[in-house]
Amino acid sequence: MSTDTSTRPPAETATSRDVVRQIVVVVTAVLAIVLAAYGSGAFGGVAVSDAAGGALSATATTVAPATTAFSIWSVIYLGLVAYAIYQALPGQRAVTRHRRLGYWVAASLLLNAAWLFAAVQLGSVWLGAVVIVALLLVLARIFVILFHTASSGWVDAVVTDGTLGLYLGWVSVATVANIAAGLVDAGFDGFGFAAGFWSSVVLAVAALVGVVLAFAGRGRLAPALSLSWGLAWIAVGRLTGEPENVVAGVAAIVAAAVVLVVTIAVRVARGRVGATASLQR
Repeated sequence: MSTDTSTRPPAETATSRDVVRQIVVVVTAVLAIVLAAYGSGAFGGVAVSDAAGGALSATATTVAPATTAFSIWSVIYLGLVAYAIYQALPGQRAVTRHRRLGYWVAASLLLNAAWLFAAVQLGSVWLGAVVIVALLLVLARIFVILFHTASSGWVDAVVTDGTLGLYLGWVSVATVANIAAGLVDAGFDGFGFAAGFWSSVVLAVAALVGVVLAFAGRGRLAPALSLSWGLAWIAVGRLTGEPENVVAGVAAIVAAAVVLVVTIAVRVARGRVGATASLQR
């Protein structure tokens, strides 16, 4: 059986610049893992929950996720290591997708390390907030690249799209929590409005981010899963832990449900449109 290759793009040739890019991604991934371990209290480092006088702990604000939520970092870091190894394979060296992603992923890993240094070692909640906003913007750029470059198969879809999607969703939650921690640390009193009100506003914004990602990514699941994971653990923290706040807890549940429902609805609708288009051909 013959195979028509006339429509396939010509294979690109790997260069020394590709090798440098692959090495940079691997090195920054290792650096991020080591600093993450240090930031968790390993090697005698200060744990994130103890940094800045506890301003970043799971009980610091009414939009801080319960401690268990942070276990998702283990999955994300494992995925980032898998991506670093995957993109470093000789067969991936000249792939356009990795050429476009490489330095952006490396930048995200360096910003991750910078956040740990700013928030944990320097104890500056607001400097950490600035860094994590920059990280969120970098991950948003990565999300756009992923959308405009097709995966080469299920391995690429899981390792690249899955990992970086989870990364984006979780950092969206972390950004909200970090900014809230900065406001509380600065003495913001909410202009007389109750904590539940402000929590609901912040969580509504987080849900809106999830909805935007759902439509922009045409129902990509990974960002929605990690975003709703974080929102769900905010609900657990507020309904079963300190500071207890039923309004914030219910708002977090609603926000998580909205993100998941909208993402699944967009994905299903996209599938129907694709099926209809196939039938009309």
